[in-house]
Amino acid sequence: MKSFDSKIIRLMVKSASNSIVNCADEINDMNVFPVPDGDTGTNMSLTFSAAAASVDALDSEAPVNVILETLAKVSLRNARGNSGVILSQILRGVWQGIGDCGEVGVSELKNAACGARDTAYRAVMKPAEGTVLTVVREIAEFAEEHFVEFDDVFEFARRLLKAGEDSLARTPEALPALKQAGVVDAGGCGIIILLKGAVEAAESGRPAALREGKGAALPKETKTIETEIKYKYCTEFLINKETARSTAQFMAAIKAKGDCMLVIDDDDIVKVHIHTNHPGYVLEQAVKLGEMTNIKIDNMKYQHNEIIAAEKDSKKDGELKKYGFVSVVSGSGMRDLFKSLDCDEVVEGGQSMNPSAQDILSSVEQVNAENVFILPNNKNIIMAADQVCGLTDKNVIVIPTRDMPQGITAMASFMPEAEPDENIEAMNEASAMVKCGQVTIAARSAKIDGMDIAKGDVIAVAGGSVRFSGSDMQSVAISLAGELVDDDSGVLSLYYGLDADSDEAEAIRDALEDIYPDLDVKMNYGGQDVYPYIIAAE
Repeated sequence: MKSFDSKIIRLMVKSASNSIVNCADEINDMNVFPVPDGDTGTNMSLTFSAAAASVDALDSEAPVNVILETLAKVSLRNARGNSGVILSQILRGVWQGIGDCGEVGVSELKNAACGARDTAYRAVMKPAEGTVLTVVREIAEFAEEHFVEFDDVFEFARRLLKAGEDSLARTPEALPALKQAGVVDAGGCGIIILLKGAVEAAESGRPAALREGKGAALPKETKTIETEIKYKYCTEFLINKETARSTAQFMAAIKAKGDCMLVIDDDDIVKVHIHTNHPGYVLEQAVKLGEMTNIKIDNMKYQHNEIIAAEKDSKKDGELKKYGFVSVVSGSGMRDLFKSLDCDEVVEGGQSMNPSAQDILSSVEQVNAENVFILPNNKNIIMAADQVCGLTDKNVIVIPTRDMPQGITAMASFMPEAEPDENIEAMNEASAMVKCGQVTIAARSAKIDGMDIAKGDVIAVAGGSVRFSGSDMQSVAISLAGELVDDDSGVLSLYYGLDADSDEAEAIRDALEDIYPDLDVKMNYGGQDVYPYIIAAE
């Protein structure tokens, strides 16, 4: 087959729509984050099926470019959640990549794949790998590299599908949360289901049948991660542009008020999605741009609490596990981070509040596992943790982590399928690669490490010694980061504590991103006391 004409394209759209609707529930089950804008499968299926219905309503003689334009524009207006908005941009890229051609051949299909990649990446402020973006990008890369090898557009489409399936299978290696939950990326899975439905329709000449119930079996061993939700309200709406104010001005006005922001300008309308604690402010800024429609505001914290409560009610006592974890942690945010990594028990403690061996033992006894790893996460707690080994019949293994970022990295490197000795080696090696420091306020005046420190000075501590002092948190934190980062660093993490100012934390994060553009700079709420900021490089 040399090309797809408009009739085949319409057939492929219908089949893709039926396929994603059939599998929506299974995709929903793959979500690993607490309230990921509702449900990925539902959002993608509602987004695409609304656009497909508009395509179905077109005149039977509508050309390819009109079909794809309709698919792109209607999907944007009906986009649900983050996944729906990104899907709409993928479809917009397909339309723009193909252009005004009457039929879709190998070259046009290559352009469609590249357009989908480019438009999707532009739409996301901070693209993350291991997601739907990775799948779309790797499909495009295969298309660019191999399209000259194909004359048959159908065979080329099948190979693009295979490239996408291979990419989807690799997503857990790029995104640890997926690996921990035992699933592939839900959004990427949705794209593959759409593409597979389209390719199979082109081959068979008939669309996938729309059926009741769930579709093909997909991985369903998922975990809901308990974590603090910083921005409670998922806010979505459309703006019909009426003023001369630019979309860029609107974006600048709301950027600091939330995260997961997507603002898509489609000539006469703007599609907005943001997680925020101030939906009223966002709406006030939107009114300056034009009239709003399709307003939807959901309280994600309320939804998340319902999900967690239901999940806890459904849990039953299980059989003895091979592995379990106990971590000593300070701060609600840090506690949630360790819980998200499958830490069974968290002992509250840390600097200025060291738990006893009995405190740690009590938590070890609560873990229904044959082998229990203890992560003390503080040099002053390692000895107490070591005492637990002789106080229980369980095989207790202490990984001598000296701070919480080391503990996080140690847990992330754990391999469920490996033997204890292999995990001990891997976790020790991984945690040893983490260089960590803290920023705090001097509690008294002193002369230490060659510096005259006055009470109230901001100081940075690393490796057991004071490295910097100053009058403000930001400059000292940036100096500390410079001490920690070296040529081998790839990730720079900032954890802000109970006494830190969130605006200041964001300013430090932004400064670090500017100074280290080649590093993955991450910011998390730790909620720890004593140290307003913890910085780690690895």
